[in-house]
Amino acid sequence: MNQVLIIDESPLFRDYVREKLTTQKIEVDIALGARDGFAKLISTIPDLLIIDSHLSNYSIMEFLENKAENPNAAHIPVILTGPSIDKELIVKFATYNVYKYFTKPIKIDTFFESIGKIFQTSFPIDTTPCLLENHINDTIIFVEISQGLNREKILLLKYRLSELIEHNRIVTPKIILMITDIELTFIDGPNLEYLLDCIIAHSRIKNENVKILTFDTFTVDLVEGHEEYEGIEVIDNIALAMDSLFRVAESTSIMEFISEKVLSSTGGEDTGTLQTRFHSDMNVIGVPEKTGSTFSVAMVDNDTASTGPLVKLFNQARISAEIFDSGSDFLAAINSRKFDLILIDIFMPGLSGFDILKALREKHYTGTSIVYSRISQREAVVQALALGARTYLIKPLPPEAVVRKSLEILHTSSAAKSL
Repeated sequence: MNQVLIIDESPLFRDYVREKLTTQKIEVDIALGARDGFAKLISTIPDLLIIDSHLSNYSIMEFLENKAENPNAAHIPVILTGPSIDKELIVKFATYNVYKYFTKPIKIDTFFESIGKIFQTSFPIDTTPCLLENHINDTIIFVEISQGLNREKILLLKYRLSELIEHNRIVTPKIILMITDIELTFIDGPNLEYLLDCIIAHSRIKNENVKILTFDTFTVDLVEGHEEYEGIEVIDNIALAMDSLFRVAESTSIMEFISEKVLSSTGGEDTGTLQTRFHSDMNVIGVPEKTGSTFSVAMVDNDTASTGPLVKLFNQARISAEIFDSGSDFLAAINSRKFDLILIDIFMPGLSGFDILKALREKHYTGTSIVYSRISQREAVVQALALGARTYLIKPLPPEAVVRKSLEILHTSSAAKSL
């Protein structure tokens, strides 16, 4: 049986990796610090060492040098994790039998792929197309899941929630789970149960503080049919969810409160130890794979300050992008042309973004839609999602962030169609 030694002070990272490796019949030993870790390294001689480069009161280079001087431990391959570092230092690490360096937060699919190469085996990774994102505001943790239910990412979410709760010292966390762009059936029941079980796994998360925002009727039926989910509320109105979790002052508009709480983040996004994004999700600007031709994007927006920089970045990624400054021109164009992605503003002269989404639904148009607008009221967000928008982005965002999100969705949608 292969054996792995993990030296890392983050309990969440240690516990997650140990759970994943143990399911593959790999023995895992844990050490909390460098001295304890080195003692275990010499006594157990594991097949792989996974170690955080930030060791308390100990230099990682000193640790690697001591390991290299020990004839029994020198040959053991090492996977290092830690903050972003210079390439020169990575090259230096390689001389100490460091196989790979992973910058935290870690993309887990590539992490386990590297372990599999060391052990000459493969780790089963759920490849169901799925985008899972989260952000935190005060005591509210917003979780959005779309495209599908990926068990790998759901397990990551359990540890991610724990990390957010502990890091932000939240005594009474409140969860709003937004399920979008998914139509579930009884076949999805086990995965939906797994999602809910992982969300309420933390002892501080109480059922009555979990609200699910969705238009999916199967989710309603499943929650109502399970005693262990008693207290979890499934609703299709974000205002009701917020009103049930908080007492909004009479002088405050519920929609102003929603805009402040839902659409702004006070931290917790893309930080910490683990990422709920995979390398395959294309979370860096690059060229997505598509057989035959490049992707095409339509931008239905008369705001040239927004569309100009986006066209340039899309073209750099070898994606064709075309601007339509009115909804009527765009709807006329799609009678004879096909776009893979459509970026839509809400308020424009003539047809609004809502009108365009309705027309696309009536035409059964298969292109994926993203709303990109300055309108920040959550009721507008919910209406856009109900009309078929994949997601809702609030202006202004850095153009790179808009293109990055677009590429994620293009890549995931393309993968789903190829299955």
